[in-house]
Amino acid sequence: MTKERLIPLIVAAALFMENMDATVIATSLPAIAADIGTSPLTLKLAITSYLLSLAVFIPASGWTADRFGARAVFSIAIGVFMVGSIGCALSSSLTDFVIARILQGIGGAMMTPVGRLVLLRSIDKRALVGAMAWMTIPALVGPVIGPPLGGFITTYFSWHWIFLINIPIGLVGIFMAQRYIDPIRSDHPERFDLLGLVLAGVGLAGIAFGLSVAGLNLLPWPIVVGLIGVGCVSMTLYVFHARRTASPVLDFTLLRLATLRASIIGGFLFRLGIGALPFLLPLLMQIGFGLTPFQSGMVTFASSAGAMGMKALAARIIKTFGFRNIMTVNAVISSVFLAACALFTQATPLLLIMIILLVGGFFRSLQFTAINTVAYAEVDTAQMSRATTLVSVNQQLSISAGVAVGALCVESTMAWRNMTVLTADDFAPAFVVVSILSALSAYFFWQMPDDAGHEISGRKAIEMSSRKGAEKAAVKTAAKTGSEATEDARDQRLG
Repeated sequence: MTKERLIPLIVAAALFMENMDATVIATSLPAIAADIGTSPLTLKLAITSYLLSLAVFIPASGWTADRFGARAVFSIAIGVFMVGSIGCALSSSLTDFVIARILQGIGGAMMTPVGRLVLLRSIDKRALVGAMAWMTIPALVGPVIGPPLGGFITTYFSWHWIFLINIPIGLVGIFMAQRYIDPIRSDHPERFDLLGLVLAGVGLAGIAFGLSVAGLNLLPWPIVVGLIGVGCVSMTLYVFHARRTASPVLDFTLLRLATLRASIIGGFLFRLGIGALPFLLPLLMQIGFGLTPFQSGMVTFASSAGAMGMKALAARIIKTFGFRNIMTVNAVISSVFLAACALFTQATPLLLIMIILLVGGFFRSLQFTAINTVAYAEVDTAQMSRATTLVSVNQQLSISAGVAVGALCVESTMAWRNMTVLTADDFAPAFVVVSILSALSAYFFWQMPDDAGHEISGRKAIEMSSRKGAEKAAVKTAAKTGSEATEDARDQRLG
């Protein structure tokens, strides 16, 4: 197998564990809560503590990879995630479970951005689109098989095995990483920005944690607003600090690059809308339509199936039409399919729902591949670790914000209708709002240069080939015209 396929699949092993873990735990939450003696609502603190851990430690991932080597940090991160998984399986109380989830979050904070950094430093930019697609195929399998697998293991075995299945996957990932990934590290690692890490960590933790619990009724609203407020103040202080340091943990000067700026701002808006879908859709299926968790999972998995189908075509489509054209038009198309969820009722055939989710997942997957790839089109090798850190933080915040916006829209609809019980009618406005937010991202994608990312998409080669063909055709036309003119002149002289 070529390096362009092998390395993305190794990185995907880590993403597979993380994505499957997130979907499986949601399915098995009631069983875990009953076993350790707490309520499912209280146990949601385990999910939010994981998100908190991610937000705090992601900013340190880039410097850590530069200092100790991306391969070593990636392998250790998988190991830390495995230890956290074992801790979850052995937990007998809420405290034990939360601590184990925080440990998983530390591993996850390093796995995803450092894994992406390994990919970027190992693969030629011209093969980056295809490599990104290969990396995300196994990672998409997690959300597809997670809900039914979690339900099956919890029902017929024990929820503990949900976390223990990460162990063989992690061991294979570490072995493959040590064997096939080059030990690349920065020759001149920058000074570690401890103050910046503290300010950014507090800021991101406050914002991400506050947005994650907003609308879930886990904490009173004044505390939620206070968390978000503290996070915003800390991030503001960090921005002033970053201007005075040569090696900030989050380098906002990279936003001067047009493609990275579009990927960050436009990608945030697009993910904010799409990120609400996994939160809203299962609630609509189970609470609104009365489906069982298994039935709901079998319906919603169509979205991931459509996403997997797109990965084989993404590189070819982007190469044909270019990043700017695809990302602008596709943002609107994806948003239309997201808005279509507002039309779902109990009378809507499940087959039709699955078809809409399947096609929508197809277009959303194309957009994610384009966003994740074009971000690095103008980034130099020396700045790659900073760029991956910035992109990873942006992704984390956008997903948390999407859940918060979706939950807030549902609660606002219930308050406006004076309803105390959640019904299917309360979801439609939320789908409309998040789809509009996703569609707004098209403006920022359109602001990219017309030739944005041509070097990595391969479209530049197509245009050069077309240009050469046009030049040859022009030469032939000129020669033909000159020949005809000569013949005309000869005929006139003969006449």
